[in-house]
Amino acid sequence: MYAISIREPGEPDVLEWTEQPDPRPGPGEVLIDVAASAVNRADLSQREGNYPPPKGASSILGLECSGTIDEIGDGVTGWQVGDEVCALLAGGGYAERVAVPAAQVLPKPTGVDLVEAAGLPEVTCTVWSNVVMEAGLRSGQLLLVHGGAGGIGTCAIQIAKALGARVAATAGSAGSRQLCADLGADPVINYRDEDFVAIVKELGGADVILDNMGGSYLDRNLSALAPDGHLAVIGMQGGRKAELDLGKMLVKRLRLSVLGLRGRPVEGPQGKAAVVADVRERLWPLVEAGEVRTLVHERVPLSEAARAHATLEAGDVRGKILLVR
Repeated sequence: MYAISIREPGEPDVLEWTEQPDPRPGPGEVLIDVAASAVNRADLSQREGNYPPPKGASSILGLECSGTIDEIGDGVTGWQVGDEVCALLAGGGYAERVAVPAAQVLPKPTGVDLVEAAGLPEVTCTVWSNVVMEAGLRSGQLLLVHGGAGGIGTCAIQIAKALGARVAATAGSAGSRQLCADLGADPVINYRDEDFVAIVKELGGADVILDNMGGSYLDRNLSALAPDGHLAVIGMQGGRKAELDLGKMLVKRLRLSVLGLRGRPVEGPQGKAAVVADVRERLWPLVEAGEVRTLVHERVPLSEAARAHATLEAGDVRGKILLVR
């Protein structure tokens, strides 16, 4: 098969379209003939040498894909060759074929294009596991989403609105802010020249904050939370380290979670299988009803993954960049 390989850590031009050995499904796995994958910021970090794949995972980039089941490993039930699916991966999506644990596979939602389904697994599982399963967002509460126009952000806004929550979002350009507003975020805060803490405090504080910035936003996020609020950190674009004011957390009874998805085990109470099962049961009906959908910034041929990486790094990407075979 052909897949994207990393010649050496570096800029997007280190990505190469090369022939590689065909994967085979092991026990409990299925082999997917890939229709499309999607670009996530974690892929950029891995390309740069800063985010190695978990032990035992494919070294090929790609944390999600869509396609058709081509082969079934021993012990797999509930799936058949020919099923159209999408899947959450620990790696391997930038390829013509990928082997994945069957417990991380989702049916292609009814009414969703197979290629666009490639942009669903990583963002839906990330948002759902952090905002709903961990932070417990519910109807009437206020969610603050940082980076509202990106793949994670647009998904989070839609999920929160579908659950009956209120949403505030931060974004940069006018186009990005308009996209957040069109999805139902109100207010949409220009992080370049507006103080999100003051604005959110005027609304009574956020019950849940979904944060992709990390260190540089930590203290301000704590200030923006309502009493009993929950800060869910899923990224470190603003740095890995910051001073944590435990007194501020104690007085307001705040909770902080920092939960990645890629490195989780397949099984167990916090495993990917449990996340995927909950997404399938409770979120997939909202996807099939059209309340949560993939917003596509651009479709790029898989062999041109380097161009897709450069586009994401340049910024102002709205929604997902899909890599199409």
